[in-house]
Amino acid sequence: MHTYTQMLEKKYTTVPSNIRESHNLIMADYSAALDKKVLHKYQDLTQSDDDTVQCMYVWIDGTGEGLRCKTRTLPSEPKTIKEIPMWNYDGSSTYQAEGSNSDMFIVPCAMFRDPFRRGRNKLVLCEVFKYDMRPAETNFRKSCKAVMERAKESQPWFAFEQEYILLAQDSHPLGWPKMGYPGPQGAYYCAVGANKVFGRDIVEAHYRACLYAGIKIAGTNSEGMPAEWEYQIGPLEGIAAGDHLWMARFLMHRIAEDFGVVVTLDPKPVAGDWSGAGGHCNYSTNVMREQGGLKHIEEAIGKLRTRHKEHIKVYDPQDGKDNLKRLMGDRETSLYDEFSSGVADRYASVRIPRQVFKDGRGYLEDRRPSSNCDPYRVTEAVARTTILDDWP
Repeated sequence: MHTYTQMLEKKYTTVPSNIRESHNLIMADYSAALDKKVLHKYQDLTQSDDDTVQCMYVWIDGTGEGLRCKTRTLPSEPKTIKEIPMWNYDGSSTYQAEGSNSDMFIVPCAMFRDPFRRGRNKLVLCEVFKYDMRPAETNFRKSCKAVMERAKESQPWFAFEQEYILLAQDSHPLGWPKMGYPGPQGAYYCAVGANKVFGRDIVEAHYRACLYAGIKIAGTNSEGMPAEWEYQIGPLEGIAAGDHLWMARFLMHRIAEDFGVVVTLDPKPVAGDWSGAGGHCNYSTNVMREQGGLKHIEEAIGKLRTRHKEHIKVYDPQDGKDNLKRLMGDRETSLYDEFSSGVADRYASVRIPRQVFKDGRGYLEDRRPSSNCDPYRVTEAVARTTILDDWP
């Protein structure tokens, strides 16, 4: 059994899944206990008369799941991503480097409006590089972008259905009885009512923040397990799908922080007869979207079948081990070690939506990615298999 202290001692190694959320248990002071009204009077202060802005840099840490951030002042509002300078941070504190050679570089790659500071201020998503400018182990964006450049003639579109669970700071699902369980599933999906829905204020705040930031959020709904929710990102072409999903995740964690609530992307946070959490990927190319596209959708599914094991390995950060807990062939999941497909079949690995089948064109839904998947790895794998026929 790993302890949080042991994890800290390892520094730059991958964090075991069983202790990802355990650090919440040692937090004594809840940030939500702070009076936000006090902060508001400072947030209402205007920035100086010059053009200075605050840019919050956001990046993926050594776990492949965690997000980190820090802010710097720039002398003027950046109009393009190229105007934001490269920066650095201490990788020995993010499981990415030794203390004797700790500097990691963050290179800006996508820019969004900042819904917290507002005005001219920005959120900046970054790629992470080592001291010698090699990509960090959890920087999958670089290779994904190269693949998307090679596949761009096919105009690959991606959309993600991001499921997640809200937890109290003791890691107990939000709104659940402290002793025992809520009523069985069936009453909670797309539900309304105080006895069925927990945490809607966080969901609504996140939705509006995404719209303000310029993130392409398509919608949201409560899910099958109480305190489980979903939002949809996309469709977006190529690398942008991963960029928007990672920043939407950052906003969700940051907003939940204000409410004193924890967001987990664990694919199976509650054992037993409860839904897990997925990161379903909807995908199409230009020929799939055109008349007669169903034939091309079925061809893509055939290719995905031949690479099932390889895809499962990259569809969660633990090389398939997280998904092993979730893909059990129940609660609308497929079996981990078998590939399946079908029309309107939510127990299949890949589903063709009923409307797509009727129209004869559209998209497919890969239901295998876990809620904590790296969207860069997922979209790269799909494009490699279905467009490039090129697996590394």
